[in-house]
Amino acid sequence: MSSPARGFVGAAVTGHRDLVGRFADCGGGLMGLARPVLRVGDRVVFDGDEHLVVGLAGTSVRLRSDSGVVQVLLASYLLAAVDFAVLGAAALPPMEPHGLLEALPTDAVAAAQRWREHVVEVETGLPPDPPPGVCPREGYDPAVTTLSQRQRRKAAELGVGLRTIESRRARYAAQGLWGLVDQRVTRTFDLAGRADPRLVEVIVEMLDAETGRSTGTRSRLIRRVSKRLEELYGLGVVPLPGKTTFYALLDRLSVGRHTFGSAVTRRQLANRPEGVFTPSFAMRPGEQVQIDSTPIDVMVLAEDGVPVRADLTIAVDVATRSLCAGVLRPVGTKAVDASLLLAKMMVPEPMRPGWAAALRMAASVLPHERLLSIDARMREAAARPVIVPDQVVIDHGKVFVSEVFVRACDRLGISIQPARKDTPTDKAVVEATFSAIKTLFAQHVAGFKGANPTLRGRGVEAVWTIGQLQDLFDEWVIVGWQHRGHDALRDPAAPRRKLSPNEKYAALVAAAGYLPITLSGTDYLELLPVKWRQVNDYGVRIDNRIYDCVELGRYRRQPSGLAGKRGLWEVHYDPYDLSRVFVRNHHDGGWITAPWTHLPMVAAPFADFTWRHARRLVAESGREVTETEIARALDALLTRAEHGPDTTGRKIAARTRAAVRHRTSMPESATATEQAAPQRQPKSETAEVIPFGVFDADAEAERWI
Repeated sequence: MSSPARGFVGAAVTGHRDLVGRFADCGGGLMGLARPVLRVGDRVVFDGDEHLVVGLAGTSVRLRSDSGVVQVLLASYLLAAVDFAVLGAAALPPMEPHGLLEALPTDAVAAAQRWREHVVEVETGLPPDPPPGVCPREGYDPAVTTLSQRQRRKAAELGVGLRTIESRRARYAAQGLWGLVDQRVTRTFDLAGRADPRLVEVIVEMLDAETGRSTGTRSRLIRRVSKRLEELYGLGVVPLPGKTTFYALLDRLSVGRHTFGSAVTRRQLANRPEGVFTPSFAMRPGEQVQIDSTPIDVMVLAEDGVPVRADLTIAVDVATRSLCAGVLRPVGTKAVDASLLLAKMMVPEPMRPGWAAALRMAASVLPHERLLSIDARMREAAARPVIVPDQVVIDHGKVFVSEVFVRACDRLGISIQPARKDTPTDKAVVEATFSAIKTLFAQHVAGFKGANPTLRGRGVEAVWTIGQLQDLFDEWVIVGWQHRGHDALRDPAAPRRKLSPNEKYAALVAAAGYLPITLSGTDYLELLPVKWRQVNDYGVRIDNRIYDCVELGRYRRQPSGLAGKRGLWEVHYDPYDLSRVFVRNHHDGGWITAPWTHLPMVAAPFADFTWRHARRLVAESGREVTETEIARALDALLTRAEHGPDTTGRKIAARTRAAVRHRTSMPESATATEQAAPQRQPKSETAEVIPFGVFDADAEAERWI
């Protein structure tokens, strides 16, 4: 089988280009070379007709056709026309392929340079670039010798035939220095060598068949190739090379396939599209958001203390590369988590106790003042932009094609664009983000186990619970991702500078006029998962937790009135905030917020801890945030994640999270019970209560006195 790679590289440069003008005499230049010039009086072909150049003025050309029509064109437009040509003009020799010359051996280029000196001396009588005052050697003076005489003298001097000198001159005139290169050194090699074409064809067939199989050895493939040749052509018909040659042939033909390497890499390479890779891009925040799930390479502890794997579901904005939201779940992601992801990305991220002041939105490059004017919750928000998607790109997983997720997107006016099956390049941005999360976050966390058992070390144990890991990830998104320069977010005016997702968001907000309208409290509750429960004497039970409040008193033991649910009540809950649930009031409308009855036992001992962090954040809010502070906060986060929680820290994180997390955007009816309870404030300190839900430690302390 002949190879298409066999041939000469020089064949690509032997053609001629059409001349866009005529050659003007250079007055004795080398071999009569000239410059292309367009003059008045030339006849040209343009737009399917012949024209006479009747005038030139600056960059304008005046043409008159044979029918008498006169038109004025820009020279750039005329010369760029497909059918433009100057009648009677010669051909312009091609430029020298300097890139190919650099790839040649040094001795081959030096030999071509020596031939160039001889050819130029035959043409002009002098070597290239002679110093001033140098005279031609005897027998090479063009004033007293002819070209034929000089060629014969050069042939005698070099000991070659006259035909050799003539061919060298012709090749130099057509191709420049490249024409003087020994073409044997430019010849490409054939991967198959002298192997029988039938053998090569079967080897390629067997290599393709290895894509979906488990990785084997070369000896296994040789055996399969031999069996296949016997089936097609009979025993001993196709000659086989020796063992060493056969192995070398397999290595050459399997380059880039990973046939004898990682099976995962082999399948990924085979799954790449054959067409041109077109990057995903967007011109404004939310124009396209890519969503996907994958297991995170960190062992976590389930509620019962058993080590389990966790799934990470993220949403990435293509325009700004912002991590809009991320949700961690043990075992497997459910459809309710996908809709919850939409809810999390469309509301501000609250500051948490213990977070550095550098993570505040007010201290970042985000347009905080502009956003604060439309949503008071931005006052205590972290530096993560709120992005309302126009379109989400998903795969065909059951999580995202479920009725729950589709209905949520339809309600929010979000277009769903499914990726093609088995085509991860359709959502390459989110796939690349998962890889970045592994290297920038997961590998620094205690319990990191690697992507597969071959990368796992000894003594890897789960130390973080799923909730604690969620806290660490949320903090890392703010400090380690949103403030970090991204290679895909280069400033066009300064391409060496990488913009961070927050900087890109701020720039696009100003350029595109983007103003996000975040979810209200009621909308946020509508996206939360639903449980159907009875309102008993003790309240509402969900997963062995009891939730109760005063407002449920008149509805105890009463049906909701929904016949389709046998009178059960609709209860919404946040899987990542177990401190309260929200019961829809089917009789009077609105929502009833029911806190966990054991919440005081968890929250009260740690009111002082949370209050100290709140006071520190207030004290530091006026300080200018620098990149050094961001880097210091990121280093502290990764160090804390790597060492794992101690006993005290684990209790603090769990109890604080149960009392504080995600009190996001609660409607007035949902917080009426809390507001109705009397709360004493110290006379010396007062604070404005924002529905965003920043933990009021002073009020909590007063409640349990």
